[in-house]
Amino acid sequence: MNQQLKIKRDPEGTRRRILLAAAEEFANGGLFGARVDQIARRADTNERMLYYYYGSKDQLFTAVLEYAYAALTEAERALDLNGVAPVEAITRLAHFVWDYYRDHPDLLRLVNNENLHEARYLKKSTRIREMISPIVATLGSILERGQRAGLFRANVDPLRFYVTLSGLGYYIVSNRFTLEATLGRDFSSTTERSEMLNMNTELLLAYLMRR
Repeated sequence: MNQQLKIKRDPEGTRRRILLAAAEEFANGGLFGARVDQIARRADTNERMLYYYYGSKDQLFTAVLEYAYAALTEAERALDLNGVAPVEAITRLAHFVWDYYRDHPDLLRLVNNENLHEARYLKKSTRIREMISPIVATLGSILERGQRAGLFRANVDPLRFYVTLSGLGYYIVSNRFTLEATLGRDFSSTTERSEMLNMNTELLLAYLMRR
């Protein structure tokens, strides 16, 4: 079967292969370092089909960002924290986010690259905010339950809390190489990950719990 016939018979497969190949290329080289011909080669297609499905390299980069956030959102949806006691629910949610960053460093590289562009491409997306909203809503529900139970302090802003929670896990993954080079400690080791998990959990709960 020649390549053109394969593409025609499986357009969704071709589109997905391009997206996955681009995700790897952009994570490794950033928007400017990634090469369209290399993406097409990885996807077992040609540059013409890449432009046919995604319009431009910039639009493909936006699609990759949406794909990465959508994968995170889908994983978050699998968390079932209804009926879980508030302290345990917050802990599970935090650990999920931190573990996800550890297991998906490509997401962090993509986000870091997009920050270099001052979120120019995310701002063009109509889907990104919809993707982030569910976990913030889940967090808000847990905070509200904890406040009603007299466990959590009042007036905790869910979005600010999520940004803080996220940052605790993001930093040590995103900066693990420079941290090791400058401080001489590998925060990606099993021992360090465990110790940081415990400390960050205590930090969150120390702020959150009513005294």
